[in-house]
Amino acid sequence: MADKKLKITLVKSTIGAVPKNRATVESMGLRKLNSSVVLPDNAATRGQIRQVAHLVKVEEV
Repeated sequence: MADKKLKITLVKSTIGAVPKNRATVESMGLRKLNSSVVLPDNAATRGQIRQVAHLVKVEEV
């Protein structure tokens, strides 16, 4: 699991989101709609994804 990566794309706006969810999206490095980041597949990243699953799309890289 150490060498796996996840591509995370912001597909829904954070305008109406809870401030905690907005902060999570920002901390993942997602700024604008349809922006993508590649992050390691670990427990911390999975937890962030679980928190904002309704705002992002996740693909294995």
